[in-house]
Amino acid sequence: MERKEPFASQEEYSKYVVRYTDVPLFELAPGFKTHLVSGERITLSFVSSGPNAKLPLHHHENEQIMIIVDGAVDFVIDGKQYHVEKGDVVVLPSNIEHGGYICDKGCRAIDVFSPPRHDYMAKLEEVKKRQTS
Repeated sequence: MERKEPFASQEEYSKYVVRYTDVPLFELAPGFKTHLVSGERITLSFVSSGPNAKLPLHHHENEQIMIIVDGAVDFVIDGKQYHVEKGDVVVLPSNIEHGGYICDKGCRAIDVFSPPRHDYMAKLEEVKKRQTS
């Protein structure tokens, strides 16, 4: 295949491409760490949790879609448990109460939030400031 478009400069590349592992890893809650990438209308959280961690029940305005990348969670949604594991996708509407119990192998997931999680991004900015001070 003949390529007709020029390759992007490093500056152009950096405008559109992020290697999430280059974004500082920080603790969202006890036992849960994340790398965050956010756009104008969406936030991605590349979250990992250790074995047997507990995510307390909570709710937020943001819609959330969670993609289980590895491991398993006994997820609690609106008072009911749902066992989810690698390959499962959980769709949570705005303000529904949810939490979970991480299984003994831990869990890695990608959380997608809309609108963006400004509270998470503020935590990331705090981490970045501490790293540069």
